[in-house]
Amino acid sequence: MKQTVLTIQARKGSSSKIVMVTAYDATFAGLLENAGADVLLVGDSVGMVVQGHENTIPVTLDDMVYHTRAVARGSHHALVVADLPFMTYKESSVQAMQSATRLMQDGRAHAVKLEGGQEIADSVHAIVAAGIPVMGHIGLTPQSVHALGGFKVQGRKQEAAALLREDAIALEEAGCFALVLEGIPASLAAQITRSINIPTIGIGAGPHCDGQVLVCYDLLGLNPHFKPKFLKQYAQLHENVSDAVKNYCEEVRAGIFPASEHSFDEPWAAINDDDLPEGIRYAGSH
Repeated sequence: MKQTVLTIQARKGSSSKIVMVTAYDATFAGLLENAGADVLLVGDSVGMVVQGHENTIPVTLDDMVYHTRAVARGSHHALVVADLPFMTYKESSVQAMQSATRLMQDGRAHAVKLEGGQEIADSVHAIVAAGIPVMGHIGLTPQSVHALGGFKVQGRKQEAAALLREDAIALEEAGCFALVLEGIPASLAAQITRSINIPTIGIGAGPHCDGQVLVCYDLLGLNPHFKPKFLKQYAQLHENVSDAVKNYCEEVRAGIFPASEHSFDEPWAAINDDDLPEGIRYAGSH
């Protein structure tokens, strides 16, 4: 079934939770949607898990267009949502629309995602009015990591929790079709989920959201050193990858690989040169 903004919205309050997973290339896009992912998020987390940065701030709009286009080529059924990266949408509504347009036209995204609350509501409204679906993102917003003092759970105090509830309502009113809740207490996520009419998708926000999202590299256990409380590793592929490459190295050094079954030979290669027609004898064979 082809997933759209409308099919995702229809899952609000459903017993069948929305599954969103990050993807950064065509190969993973195909694997993830074939496994059942409803939404592929081309996250600016690419800066950390692919590019090796310590946060998402260095990621550019050109980076996001490149990776979104790759995911779009590998996906046929999932809804492809792309992050607008740091400072590509907060200067003005015009800038936000221009950035979103690039992700849609050049990146072939189906929707865009923005971090922030009431302060970006006008930009969200403008993008939605232009016909571009928007997913919101509040709570722990990685692009604000320095202002937040690190990757810390948000909304623990009553005042901060009240502000997040107001942000959620403002983003729904601005036209968001769904909302990511990251790094907030489960009870607060439950309150927000009940208070708005659009689906919530949690990451580190407990079980009461309408869906969940994880970074594909994280859930597959490709980074053994990254083990935050909210993460469940469904595999430890770093072990598989390490073992496979180790075996490859050993076989190459020992001359085991490539074997005859991995090599190409011409059917006439073993024939005596004198038996070959003049035109196909090896150069310099006379």
